[in-house]
Amino acid sequence: MDLPRLRRVWTRVFSLAWPVMAEQTFRTAMRTTDVLVTALFSPAAVVAIGLADLYARFPLRIGLGLGGGAIALSSQDTGAGVTGTRDEAVTQAVLVGALAGIPFVLFGLFFGEFAIGVFGRLVGDRTSPAVVDLGSTYLAIVFATAPARHVALVAARALQGTGDTRTPMYVNVAANSVNIAGSVALGLGLLGLPRLEVVGVGLATAGANVLTAGLLCLAIWGPWTEASFARPRDLTIASQLLRVSAPRVLEGFGSEIAEFPFNALLLGFGESVNAGFQIGRRVYQQVTGPLSRGYNVAASVLVGQSLGAGDPDEARFNGWAVAGLGVLTVGAIGIGLVALAPRLVPIFTDDGPTIAYAVDFARVYGLAGAVLVCFSALSGALQGASETRIPLVARVSGMFGLFLGASWLLGRTAGFGPQGAYVGVFLAYAWMALVVIAGFRYSGWADRAAEMMAERGSDSGPGVSTPGGPSPDDPTPDDSASDRASK
Repeated sequence: MDLPRLRRVWTRVFSLAWPVMAEQTFRTAMRTTDVLVTALFSPAAVVAIGLADLYARFPLRIGLGLGGGAIALSSQDTGAGVTGTRDEAVTQAVLVGALAGIPFVLFGLFFGEFAIGVFGRLVGDRTSPAVVDLGSTYLAIVFATAPARHVALVAARALQGTGDTRTPMYVNVAANSVNIAGSVALGLGLLGLPRLEVVGVGLATAGANVLTAGLLCLAIWGPWTEASFARPRDLTIASQLLRVSAPRVLEGFGSEIAEFPFNALLLGFGESVNAGFQIGRRVYQQVTGPLSRGYNVAASVLVGQSLGAGDPDEARFNGWAVAGLGVLTVGAIGIGLVALAPRLVPIFTDDGPTIAYAVDFARVYGLAGAVLVCFSALSGALQGASETRIPLVARVSGMFGLFLGASWLLGRTAGFGPQGAYVGVFLAYAWMALVVIAGFRYSGWADRAAEMMAERGSDSGPGVSTPGGPSPDDPTPDDSASDRASK
């Protein structure tokens, strides 16, 4: 093993990943605050927010999917030193994201009650009227800012692809701090504000979405970042953006669709089981989610920029190095969570049955921590190479075949109850990791990236005219950008 080379890569990973980790720490802290605040109202409020968030993840998945396309093209073109195609890809991704958010606005306004109530109908009308009312109200408020949420996600990942992970961190830390303060103040009625409870939590989230999108667009438009907006004119870039993004969107949609019957299954065992799942997973995400997201982004940037610079061997080494670092760190934290879960879970609720199930689910996720971060890191590496089909297969097969299928078979058909769901959750993530390991090891992702770069002219290097890219009169990237791309 080349230890000096590994240390160099891990140093680069940390420089890219720590701002993402800090940003995600505040994002997960915001979601954790929402759970803590709503838990003060009632278990029904926790369930309502949890069920509404299942729908709220669809805009998240579209934003992450389009962001995946943006970070792939952005990192590759930054590595190649071609700014025209990169800036056009950034612009097109932001515009598509904004337009894709409009249907969610309408869905939240007109179909919120039906959407929340469907869970009860799946298990024999077990969803209480309070859950339906609270969940549909929260969903309408959050979905009203779905276009802004898409723009924020896409813009952040476009900047990260250039190697700039700090600007998105500054913006998201500021916006999420506002969100946290708003959730507490509006939810509980502090500082002379009205006590709006679930409505207040939703308003705080919606306001943060708009603030984040506005600040990131301002950063790209102004002189503070390497990326810029450009007039869309090349259909090849748009086509590639959608080709890379579509599997990511489908991957996310498949995952979220599987969660609906899974949550219905847990509701069939009782509201305390479902609430325990929401809290147990939130505990895990709070302590490990930021690291996993940081490794995912770092792998995408390092692999994409190495491929852009014409070095697929370095790209392959970088991908394995990021995954190894993730397994060592997140795996160790996951084991710690297994031991500390009984102390952490009561922070969220004092309901005895909910605590018991939440501890169990937190321990399951802790045990699965190593395989979860391996999947996340190698998915990011494949994304940086524009290969998003393998993670799609991994996630959809794992979520439907094991997360849902095995949980339903063991929990309901075989009669093991919630314990069957514990097994299904762990097996799903182990399977997903195995699939991306095989895909990264054996598939031709480097050739795919090279073909797509040649198709859009990004392999021609800086200062060379490309389809829809810079003309010979356009400025070439500055030296600092070239230095970052060569690392």
